[in-house]
Amino acid sequence: MSERKIDRRALKTQKQLKIALAEMLTKKELRHITVQEVADLADVHRVTFYKHYYDIYDLYDQLKQEVLAELGLRTLRFHEEPAKEFGLELIDYIQENPSIFKMIFSPYNTAELKHSFTTMIEGIFRLVRSEQTLVALDDSRLDYISAYWSSGCIAVIEKWVQSDFAHSKDFILQLIIDIDVHMKEYLDKNFSNKNS
Repeated sequence: MSERKIDRRALKTQKQLKIALAEMLTKKELRHITVQEVADLADVHRVTFYKHYYDIYDLYDQLKQEVLAELGLRTLRFHEEPAKEFGLELIDYIQENPSIFKMIFSPYNTAELKHSFTTMIEGIFRLVRSEQTLVALDDSRLDYISAYWSSGCIAVIEKWVQSDFAHSKDFILQLIIDIDVHMKEYLDKNFSNKNS
């Protein structure tokens, strides 16, 4: 029983530290953030920080891996759900984790997470559209269209996050669906010849 309490407490502390680092990364670059600043913001002692992480870079690496794993799991579910439900689930996740997404889109972050997020979304779009149109995954046109579509969706999400979620999630989801509908019409029209 005490091990469970310790584990829960440790997980809670780790989460606090990750959120604190994410918040700090919206204000300054990683190389300028100190352990003391993160510990203070997380409301833990500096010694507690070192019980969980070697340094700021270790904390960042673990945060990055956790975010990418979670985003990866969510994007893999795209096949299992209709596009609208998947979109709503993704938008909900973004809204429930504002610190993480403000960090992802922060000019102070390394852009590595943003690039990985964009690449995941682009890959899912390419896979789904390839299956729908029976066009090979390595088709150059599909490659460019996937890059264009995913960049547009990410731009909408980034603007929403940076506006501090000024519009409702339904508004954002509808924008993305509208973009997707027009893209599907384009693909249906231009990829109707499956051998081109």
